[in-house]
Amino acid sequence: MIDKPKWMSIGEIVAPQGLKGDIRLKPCSDFPERFTKPGKRWIQKTNELPTEIILNKGTLIPGKSIYVLSIEGVSNRSSAEEIIGWKLVIPIDSRPNLSNDEYHYFDLVGLEARRGPDKTVIGYVTDLIKGGNDLLEIELIEGKKVLVPFVKEIVPEIEIKEKWLLLNPPPGLLEL
Repeated sequence: MIDKPKWMSIGEIVAPQGLKGDIRLKPCSDFPERFTKPGKRWIQKTNELPTEIILNKGTLIPGKSIYVLSIEGVSNRSSAEEIIGWKLVIPIDSRPNLSNDEYHYFDLVGLEARRGPDKTVIGYVTDLIKGGNDLLEIELIEGKKVLVPFVKEIVPEIEIKEKWLLLNPPPGLLEL
């Protein structure tokens, strides 16, 4: 098994692109240079150690949240198909510094979701869904999953070091 805290996924290889070995990657990072700037990267098959690769070039497909990457050594469609489902990963210590109200996806997943003045635990953050507005996926203690807009009015307090966030949902939001 891999030592998971040392690596962080920044995207998933989802399909080949054309016949020359290019791949399509679905990003989970707000830093486009990770997919466009040539250089050393790592890919990882589930439950295996990462493999170092060289990114030759990458471009964003206009109108989509998909990058097309050219990787050294992946030169035909067959070799591109072999790595579908693999993750593009980076060492956790290479994450950029963020301002006070910015958070890394990796730091939010797993936080306790608390509610009310007594900060009662109601569930856990299981995902962050990117889109026009970011949504936290919260698995409530009773097992149901709900989507909560990731905005200051609804998530007024986040304590990364203490591993919890406070929810202030409008009436009915957690019942949807």
